[in-house]
Amino acid sequence: MPAISEDSFFFISVDALCRRPAVTCSPELSLVEMARIMKNDNISGIVVVDGETPVGVVSLRDLRNLIADGVGNIASLTVRDIMNAGLITVRLSDYLFKAIFLMAKHNIHRLVVLDERDQLVGVMTDTDMFRIQTRSPLYLIQEIESATTIEQLAMLGQKMTGMVQYSVNTNADVKSLIQLIAYFNDAMTKRLIFVLDCREDIRLPEGSAYLVLGSEGREEQTLRTDQDSAIVYRDDLTADNLAEVRRFAERIVTALESVGVPLCPGNMMASNPDWCHSLSEWKHLIETWITVPSPDHTVSIGVFQDLRVMHGDVAFEKELQDHLCECTRSKTIFFPNMARTIVDFKAPLGMFGRLQVEKKGAQSGKLDLKKGGLFALTRGISLLALDAGISGGTTWDKIEHLKHTNLSTVEDLETIRESFTFLMKIRLEKQLLAVLDGKDPSNYIDPYTLTERERERLRKAFKGANAMATLLRNRYQLDLIPR
Repeated sequence: MPAISEDSFFFISVDALCRRPAVTCSPELSLVEMARIMKNDNISGIVVVDGETPVGVVSLRDLRNLIADGVGNIASLTVRDIMNAGLITVRLSDYLFKAIFLMAKHNIHRLVVLDERDQLVGVMTDTDMFRIQTRSPLYLIQEIESATTIEQLAMLGQKMTGMVQYSVNTNADVKSLIQLIAYFNDAMTKRLIFVLDCREDIRLPEGSAYLVLGSEGREEQTLRTDQDSAIVYRDDLTADNLAEVRRFAERIVTALESVGVPLCPGNMMASNPDWCHSLSEWKHLIETWITVPSPDHTVSIGVFQDLRVMHGDVAFEKELQDHLCECTRSKTIFFPNMARTIVDFKAPLGMFGRLQVEKKGAQSGKLDLKKGGLFALTRGISLLALDAGISGGTTWDKIEHLKHTNLSTVEDLETIRESFTFLMKIRLEKQLLAVLDGKDPSNYIDPYTLTERERERLRKAFKGANAMATLLRNRYQLDLIPR
């Protein structure tokens, strides 16, 4: 499964966890005043500083022991009288396993955190470690697999951001992060289907399957992925079975929305009768989409070609994919028509590689990562893969398979891979920041919030999208075909 395991938890740096500022006091302060500070800040330990230098720590356990030992006239004591002067510290750059070892060795619950110049920067407690561990992939998947209600799954869906943040802190590569998100989205959907079966008696009958399409079909979701889905079933289902299919189709869409998965604005969802068909109906529809290249058909086949069975009879996946390949091979005009649609999406680059942003509207001053680059890259690679008879998998997978064909040079594919990877990385990072800031994630970014190095890499990534367009234009001789 994902490249990130629970073992990664131990190799997070202290810097990733140290979010608690140190509450401090002077060693000459009275215990009563110190206790008042601890009460007001609702803390169980306080760092003692002499000027700016940490010299000790006092915990609630120290106060408890003081009272239990019957020390008289506590009001006359100062912090210096009871503080633990043997400070146990860690640095921001230390790994978490060191912090765990120190806490266990000294039987303590907090550590003073110093920077590389021995300056006090904060405090880390065992509660902080437990909190981030509960956002780890292993912990969250256990919670999902134990959920018994839609309400529980909705709450767990909200934890996704914390899990992604945790995984980012492990310095995982973007491909692993995307795979991780896809894995948990799949787990959420499958558990939701289980809950609907157990609690509402709603299920798909045998001989049918629930399909996910588009980015979910490619397992490339980030923090903002709308529902793109369909249902396929055998031609000989009974009327009662068909009624079950319709109930499932309608309920799974509303249930997914209730756990935080937005509806598809284009209504490409299983609840729409246009996306719920028998196998023979789907095959006929695919032939129509491929034979009659209208704008609507182009959009539909572009989404449907990345199909994947999420639940039900997995045999439908290969049968539909094989039919797609057969139909496209028999209709050679399909590839140039699809390629022209893809190259019409221009990268937002002006003269001299200047980034072009929206001039007006709600997104003024921003650019669209999906429209400007990711769409051309994902759809272009999917089209080349279809041309080569390659079905399923992520964009990264398809690129690797395409390297063994004659449809492109390895150098071009490597440029495209690097561009796709960076655009996915920057989109995920900006979506994560938006969610943490209480905003809705989107595909738009303000390039001037990036560093100069990031802007240069963004320009390079958009040049990769242009390279994709050039590849398609040459492969399918688009300049020779009249519009």
